[in-house]
Amino acid sequence: MTTLIIGANGQIGRRLCEQAAQSGHAVRAMVRDEQQNTFFDSIGVETVMGDLTGDMDHVFEGCDQVVFTAGSGGATGLDHTLMVDLNGAMRAVDIAREHGIRRFLMVSTLHVDPLKGPEKLRPYLVAKRAADAYLQASGLEHVILRPGRLSDDPGTGHIETDQSRASTGDVSRDNVATAILTLLKRQTSAPEEIVLLEGDHPIDQVLG
Repeated sequence: MTTLIIGANGQIGRRLCEQAAQSGHAVRAMVRDEQQNTFFDSIGVETVMGDLTGDMDHVFEGCDQVVFTAGSGGATGLDHTLMVDLNGAMRAVDIAREHGIRRFLMVSTLHVDPLKGPEKLRPYLVAKRAADAYLQASGLEHVILRPGRLSDDPGTGHIETDQSRASTGDVSRDNVATAILTLLKRQTSAPEEIVLLEGDHPIDQVLG
Protein backbone atom coordinates (compact mmCIF):
# COMPACT_ATOMS: atom_id res chain seq x y z
CA MET A 1 0.00 0.00 0.00
CA THR A 2 1.59 3.26 -1.17
CA THR A 3 0.30 6.81 -1.17
CA LEU A 4 1.28 9.13 -4.02
CA ILE A 5 2.06 12.68 -2.89
CA ILE A 6 1.53 15.26 -5.64
CA GLY A 7 3.14 18.51 -4.57
CA ALA A 8 5.63 16.61 -2.41
CA ASN A 9 8.29 19.31 -2.71
CA GLY A 10 5.93 22.01 -1.44
CA GLN A 11 5.85 23.23 2.12
CA ILE A 12 3.03 20.91 3.23
CA GLY A 13 4.25 18.07 1.02
CA ARG A 14 7.73 17.99 2.53
CA ARG A 15 6.34 17.99 6.05
CA LEU A 16 3.93 15.19 5.13
CA CYS A 17 6.69 13.06 3.63
CA GLU A 18 8.88 13.57 6.70
CA GLN A 19 6.08 12.58 9.06
CA ALA A 20 5.15 9.59 6.89
CA ALA A 21 8.75 8.34 6.83
CA GLN A 22 9.00 8.69 10.61
CA SER A 23 5.78 6.74 11.13
CA GLY A 24 6.55 4.02 8.59
CA HIS A 25 3.74 4.93 6.19
CA ALA A 26 4.79 4.21 2.60
CA VAL A 27 4.61 7.28 0.35
CA ARG A 28 5.90 8.10 -3.12
CA ALA A 29 6.93 11.70 -3.80
CA MET A 30 6.24 13.05 -7.28
CA VAL A 31 8.96 15.52 -8.28
CA ARG A 32 9.69 17.29 -11.55
CA ASP A 33 13.35 18.13 -10.95
CA GLU A 34 16.00 15.51 -10.16
CA GLN A 35 17.71 17.98 -7.82
CA GLN A 36 14.72 17.63 -5.50
CA ASN A 37 15.59 13.96 -4.95
CA THR A 38 18.32 14.83 -2.43
CA PHE A 39 15.87 15.80 0.28
CA PHE A 40 13.65 12.76 -0.18
CA ASP A 41 16.59 10.38 -0.37
CA SER A 42 17.79 11.80 2.96
CA ILE A 43 14.53 10.87 4.67
CA GLY A 44 14.10 7.52 2.90
CA VAL A 45 11.14 8.41 0.69
CA GLU A 46 10.76 7.02 -2.83
CA THR A 47 10.62 9.59 -5.63
CA VAL A 48 9.26 9.45 -9.16
CA MET A 49 9.57 12.02 -11.93
CA GLY A 50 6.28 13.55 -13.05
CA ASP A 51 4.83 16.85 -14.21
CA LEU A 52 1.34 18.23 -13.62
CA THR A 53 1.64 20.05 -16.92
CA GLY A 54 3.08 17.06 -18.79
CA ASP A 55 3.69 13.34 -18.41
CA MET A 56 2.55 11.82 -15.10
CA ASP A 57 0.42 8.76 -15.88
CA HIS A 58 3.17 6.37 -14.81
CA VAL A 59 3.58 7.86 -11.32
CA PHE A 60 0.23 6.44 -10.17
CA GLU A 61 1.16 2.81 -10.80
CA GLY A 62 1.05 0.68 -7.66
CA CYS A 63 -0.54 3.36 -5.48
CA ASP A 64 -3.83 3.02 -3.64
CA GLN A 65 -4.25 6.60 -2.39
CA VAL A 66 -3.37 10.06 -3.74
CA VAL A 67 -2.74 13.31 -1.91
CA PHE A 68 -2.93 16.46 -4.03
CA THR A 69 -1.18 19.30 -2.22
CA ALA A 70 0.34 21.05 -5.23
CA GLY A 71 -0.07 24.72 -5.97
CA SER A 72 1.14 27.13 -8.61
CA GLY A 73 2.27 29.67 -6.04
CA GLY A 74 1.65 33.39 -5.74
CA ALA A 75 4.51 34.39 -8.05
CA THR A 76 3.16 32.66 -11.15
CA GLY A 77 0.76 33.94 -13.75
CA LEU A 78 -2.81 33.01 -14.58
CA ASP A 79 -1.64 30.52 -17.20
CA HIS A 80 0.21 28.48 -14.58
CA THR A 81 -2.77 28.66 -12.20
CA LEU A 82 -4.96 27.13 -14.90
CA MET A 83 -2.44 24.43 -15.82
CA VAL A 84 -1.55 23.38 -12.27
CA ASP A 85 -4.36 24.22 -9.84
CA LEU A 86 -7.18 23.47 -12.28
CA ASN A 87 -6.12 21.24 -15.16
CA GLY A 88 -3.39 19.51 -13.18
CA ALA A 89 -5.79 18.62 -10.39
CA MET A 90 -8.45 17.43 -12.84
CA ARG A 91 -5.93 15.28 -14.71
CA ALA A 92 -4.79 13.75 -11.42
CA VAL A 93 -8.39 12.80 -10.61
CA ASP A 94 -8.85 11.25 -14.07
CA ILE A 95 -5.62 9.26 -13.92
CA ALA A 96 -6.34 8.06 -10.39
CA ARG A 97 -9.69 6.76 -11.56
CA GLU A 98 -8.12 5.06 -14.59
CA HIS A 99 -5.63 3.29 -12.33
CA GLY A 100 -8.34 2.07 -9.96
CA ILE A 101 -7.02 4.11 -7.05
CA ARG A 102 -9.56 4.00 -4.27
CA ARG A 103 -9.06 7.28 -2.44
CA PHE A 104 -8.09 10.87 -3.24
CA LEU A 105 -7.28 13.59 -0.67
CA MET A 106 -7.38 17.15 -1.98
CA VAL A 107 -5.80 20.01 -0.05
CA SER A 108 -8.02 22.95 -0.97
CA THR A 109 -8.75 26.25 0.79
CA LEU A 110 -11.11 27.32 3.53
CA HIS A 111 -12.95 29.74 1.24
CA VAL A 112 -13.41 29.09 -2.48
CA ASP A 113 -15.90 31.80 -3.42
CA PRO A 114 -13.83 34.03 -5.73
CA LEU A 115 -16.14 37.00 -5.27
CA LYS A 116 -15.35 37.05 -1.56
CA GLY A 117 -11.59 36.77 -1.97
CA PRO A 118 -8.88 39.34 -2.70
CA GLU A 119 -8.84 40.34 -6.35
CA LYS A 120 -5.36 38.93 -6.96
CA LEU A 121 -6.44 35.53 -5.60
CA ARG A 122 -9.69 35.25 -7.54
CA PRO A 123 -8.30 33.17 -10.46
CA TYR A 124 -6.75 30.76 -7.95
CA LEU A 125 -10.02 30.45 -6.02
CA VAL A 126 -11.92 29.78 -9.25
CA ALA A 127 -9.44 27.01 -10.07
CA LYS A 128 -9.72 25.44 -6.61
CA ARG A 129 -13.51 25.65 -6.61
CA ALA A 130 -13.73 23.91 -10.00
CA ALA A 131 -11.15 21.26 -9.07
CA ASP A 132 -13.03 20.46 -5.85
CA ALA A 133 -16.30 20.10 -7.75
CA TYR A 134 -14.62 17.84 -10.31
CA LEU A 135 -13.35 15.54 -7.57
CA GLN A 136 -16.75 15.49 -5.87
CA ALA A 137 -18.39 14.36 -9.13
CA SER A 138 -15.70 11.80 -9.97
CA GLY A 139 -17.08 8.86 -8.05
CA LEU A 140 -13.79 8.45 -6.18
CA GLU A 141 -13.76 8.04 -2.44
CA HIS A 142 -12.40 11.42 -1.41
CA VAL A 143 -11.63 13.93 1.31
CA ILE A 144 -11.37 17.66 0.66
CA LEU A 145 -9.36 19.49 3.31
CA ARG A 146 -10.07 23.16 3.89
CA PRO A 147 -7.22 24.71 5.88
CA GLY A 148 -7.24 28.32 6.95
CA ARG A 149 -4.33 30.75 6.54
CA LEU A 150 -1.19 28.65 6.56
CA SER A 151 1.59 29.43 9.02
CA ASP A 152 5.05 28.05 9.73
CA ASP A 153 4.37 27.83 13.47
CA PRO A 154 5.38 24.53 15.09
CA GLY A 155 2.65 21.94 15.02
CA THR A 156 0.61 21.60 18.19
CA GLY A 157 -1.13 18.36 17.26
CA HIS A 158 -4.46 20.06 17.99
CA ILE A 159 -7.06 21.45 15.60
CA GLU A 160 -10.60 22.79 15.30
CA THR A 161 -12.86 21.55 12.51
CA ASP A 162 -15.83 23.78 13.33
CA GLN A 163 -15.14 27.24 11.91
CA SER A 164 -17.80 28.83 14.10
CA ARG A 165 -15.92 27.74 17.23
CA ALA A 166 -12.40 28.56 16.07
CA SER A 167 -10.55 31.38 17.80
CA THR A 168 -8.30 31.96 14.78
CA GLY A 169 -8.41 31.64 11.02
CA ASP A 170 -4.91 30.17 10.91
CA VAL A 171 -3.47 26.67 10.91
CA SER A 172 0.14 25.53 10.85
CA ARG A 173 1.49 23.56 7.92
CA ASP A 174 2.77 21.00 10.45
CA ASN A 175 -0.77 20.41 11.70
CA VAL A 176 -2.12 20.12 8.15
CA ALA A 177 0.50 17.47 7.37
CA THR A 178 -0.36 15.59 10.56
CA ALA A 179 -4.06 15.73 9.69
CA ILE A 180 -3.39 14.32 6.21
CA LEU A 181 -1.30 11.47 7.57
CA THR A 182 -3.95 10.66 10.17
CA LEU A 183 -6.59 10.47 7.44
CA LEU A 184 -4.39 8.29 5.23
CA LYS A 185 -4.19 5.72 7.99
CA ARG A 186 -7.94 5.73 8.54
CA GLN A 187 -10.22 3.38 6.63
CA THR A 188 -13.31 5.21 5.40
CA SER A 189 -15.49 5.32 2.32
CA ALA A 190 -17.74 8.34 2.91
CA PRO A 191 -16.85 11.57 1.04
CA GLU A 192 -15.86 14.32 3.44
CA GLU A 193 -15.01 18.01 3.59
CA ILE A 194 -12.96 18.91 6.64
CA VAL A 195 -12.11 22.39 7.90
CA LEU A 196 -8.66 22.64 9.50
CA LEU A 197 -7.94 25.48 11.94
CA GLU A 198 -5.87 25.83 15.08
CA GLY A 199 -7.76 24.53 18.08
CA ASP A 200 -7.75 22.44 21.23
CA HIS A 201 -8.79 19.02 19.95
CA PRO A 202 -6.13 16.30 19.40
CA ILE A 203 -5.83 15.52 15.70
CA ASP A 204 -5.77 11.76 16.22
CA GLN A 205 -9.01 11.89 18.23
CA VAL A 206 -10.83 14.18 15.78
CA LEU A 207 -9.73 12.50 12.56
CA GLY A 208 -8.48 9.07 13.62
